[in-house]
Amino acid sequence: MSSLRAKIQDVFNEPACEQNRGKDAKARKEGCSKPLTPGTAAGGCAFDGAKIVLQPITDVAHLIHAPLACEGNSWDNRGAASSGPTLWRTSFTTDLTELDVVMGRGERKLFKAIREIKEAYGPPAIFVYPTCVTALIGDDIEAVCKRAAEKFGLPVVPVNAPGFVGSKNLGNKLAGEALLEHVIGTVEPDDAGPYDINILGEFNLSGEFWLVKPLLDRLGIRVRACIPGDARYFDIACAHRARAAMMVCSTALINLARKMERRWDIPFFEGSFYGITDTSEALRQISQLLVKKGSDPEILGRTEALIAEEEAIAWKKLAAYRPRLEGKRVLLNTGGVKSWSVVHALMEIGIEIVGTSVKKSTVEDKERIKQILKDDNHIFEQMAPRELYAMLSEHKADIMLSGGRTQFIALKAKTPWLDINQERQHPYAGYDGMVELVRQIDLAIHNPIWRQVREPAPWDCQPAVREELPSTKSETATLHVVQEFAGTTTDDFGGC
Repeated sequence: MSSLRAKIQDVFNEPACEQNRGKDAKARKEGCSKPLTPGTAAGGCAFDGAKIVLQPITDVAHLIHAPLACEGNSWDNRGAASSGPTLWRTSFTTDLTELDVVMGRGERKLFKAIREIKEAYGPPAIFVYPTCVTALIGDDIEAVCKRAAEKFGLPVVPVNAPGFVGSKNLGNKLAGEALLEHVIGTVEPDDAGPYDINILGEFNLSGEFWLVKPLLDRLGIRVRACIPGDARYFDIACAHRARAAMMVCSTALINLARKMERRWDIPFFEGSFYGITDTSEALRQISQLLVKKGSDPEILGRTEALIAEEEAIAWKKLAAYRPRLEGKRVLLNTGGVKSWSVVHALMEIGIEIVGTSVKKSTVEDKERIKQILKDDNHIFEQMAPRELYAMLSEHKADIMLSGGRTQFIALKAKTPWLDINQERQHPYAGYDGMVELVRQIDLAIHNPIWRQVREPAPWDCQPAVREELPSTKSETATLHVVQEFAGTTTDDFGGC
């Protein structure tokens, strides 16, 4: 536990973070994440965060040393995609029981599980994750992994990030520390080249990195390692021979980028592949970093030619959607890099941003949003469900982009909604991804179902029956059926 404590303290002291550099020593020790409330997951624990970062490494066996529920609640927690191996989709757990805990059989059970995985699947490596239970009872995960690696002749990597140590974001960083300590730099490639780069913090959600990689291939740039999206163990082990790196989600792996720069002189920058302008700028910065590291300057010209060609194609496709979407109002309830990159992307085609969440964004992310929106009134740290519902039901937004947890607020308010978080079904990165995002927004807003669900129910617009008394005694009493819609017309109810 003392080594884990030291790792956590090192992660909190992050020199690459401008906000962290401005803190005093006491504030720096508290880290950036909000303290957890006992008994709550606070949006995900450290174990969950570590699993998110490492599970997309597709050819590795991920073994959870814990009771069954820990793996059951975290398995397949992101919509990452693989172009080959499927071992990462298989769930492995030691399934500790109360008897195992009482009798102290956890370490033996872990060693046996590692042996069974090695014999049955023969993976290039096994990642072992302790959780709250196994950390609290004192199982020495690192010792077991070291012994198993010597015995079975394959890397067995301890990922020391039990849930109780902190938030999901802390778990992301501890996963990066595990890669630095046990994986990166352990294999020397025989094909290192001057155009090799790393992409850090890219998860290949719905396969969206596959929309970006062909652009790099056309420039002759090879992705040595994409960490973690669609990654292979060997690629990550050789990642220290890349010439440059791009950081996509700084809140997750900024410590990994900084330490790789310090150890192996791999410069990095933070960028985004969401939106036409940001994709073009990312390609430019990658080329510029490679030139600074000794690559042929002619790549700069090829990059500009590619950007001009791809932007022309994308803007031509988007032109068909501009008349339908220009002036439409979007509420963005997400966070992190999407809080500013998607904002910029949508504003490029004339969509108005009425609000964006910065709950999981860094200080740098928030500054970018302010520069883009020019108005702090559209930025909110966190909006309660009641406030979200009020905003949508009052038609202050034409559509909400968010994760699956808030979709029912939009649906209850009878407002179009589009999933933009990790559970999404469509890729939105790169030039083609931007066109797809706009297409999905157009389909959602103009779906005829919204006009139908906003109409009153049939029983709310039935004609009223009123009995009219005769005006004179000599007149015969009659019943007249009249429609009474206090101050309204039938057009107000869709003609009902």
